[in-house]
Amino acid sequence: MLVVPDRSSVDLFGEWAARKSRKGARRPAAVDAIPDRGGLRFAFYGRTSTVRFQHWWTSYRWQREVAGDVIAGAGVIVAEFFDVGCSREVPWSGRPWASALLAAVEGGDCGFDEVAVGEYERVFCGDQFAEIVPLLEARGVAVWLPEAGGRVDVDDPVHQALMVLLGAQSRREVVRSRHRTLAAMRVQACEQGRYLGGRPPYGYRLVDAGPHPTRAHAAWGRRARRLDPDPVTAPHVRWIFAQRLSGASVAGIARDLNERGVPCPSLADRDRNLHRSGEGWTVNTVASILENPRYTGRQVWNRHAAAGPEDGWAVSREIGHPELVSDADFVAAQAIRASRPTSDGSVRVYLLAGLVRCGLCQRRMDSHRVNGRAGYRCRHGHSSAKSRARTDRRTCIYAKTTCWSN
Repeated sequence: MLVVPDRSSVDLFGEWAARKSRKGARRPAAVDAIPDRGGLRFAFYGRTSTVRFQHWWTSYRWQREVAGDVIAGAGVIVAEFFDVGCSREVPWSGRPWASALLAAVEGGDCGFDEVAVGEYERVFCGDQFAEIVPLLEARGVAVWLPEAGGRVDVDDPVHQALMVLLGAQSRREVVRSRHRTLAAMRVQACEQGRYLGGRPPYGYRLVDAGPHPTRAHAAWGRRARRLDPDPVTAPHVRWIFAQRLSGASVAGIARDLNERGVPCPSLADRDRNLHRSGEGWTVNTVASILENPRYTGRQVWNRHAAAGPEDGWAVSREIGHPELVSDADFVAAQAIRASRPTSDGSVRVYLLAGLVRCGLCQRRMDSHRVNGRAGYRCRHGHSSAKSRARTDRRTCIYAKTTCWSN
């Protein structure tokens, strides 16, 4: 009969693992067991960019281990500073823990003599090393890097050249990663019409679109998603386009929606719009819906104010999701400019529309006719998206109506 000593299974396994590790190649020293033979006190600094796609603890542990190897035999880490969710392009003054490290050094007795880093590119980018190191050196604090094999000598021409090269490489990695990501997203939008994330436009909801197109993601059980008309809000989008095509003004559409009590986009999807008031429809809200080409069923990516279809937009060649408005109606809606009806059918032109501001409240003045001539008035306190109460006045609360002729 085999007699087993009265020891826990954890102890038995620990002894076995220790024997196996001693038989193998030399293993790095444990992160928390760095020998203090040199007497220097080190502060460890590290950084990780994202918390959404990786766990910060994993990045922290490997950086901390590398930093421990760099200073092995020279001292021990007595303080730690680790930024989470900060891009390397953010200066040290904009990173919470990096700025705390600098503040500790500036304060005098910071409790450490040197700073140890696990990887240059995790900590510095571009010219940041040349900006930060003089601040540390002025207080007698040096930086230790694995790329330099230990302490960085700022007076050594070889180390100076190495730091310049590492700074350029760090920035190059950012530019390269950004270019690859943006290029891939453009292809996915144009060629595949794929939904690339973000908040669904008002009138749509997200539905399952089958297995993820990338086989590795599909094997992990990830699913693709696409836009689908929301049965509650999609009719309102169709109604907005129908009203615009009939000649209604954007402000008139907003007033009608508010009077009928239709929930505005920020109120209809409150969970994603906690930063918005949700009080009601505005002219800008209606205008943004009328100008959104995704209602034609095409996927559009990289649409922003500084870019147009010719220099920035990525538009899918095929229909990527059910349309709420046809191509012809969408294009027609963009060409409509509401005009005030006149008794003789003529269109009135106001040359200074949108250019004249009130001298007291600095708001843009409204165009109107005064004694048969073009004039401008301040309508402070009035919103075109809401019906005017009978007690409201058409003048600025600070001054009476002021008019100029064209």
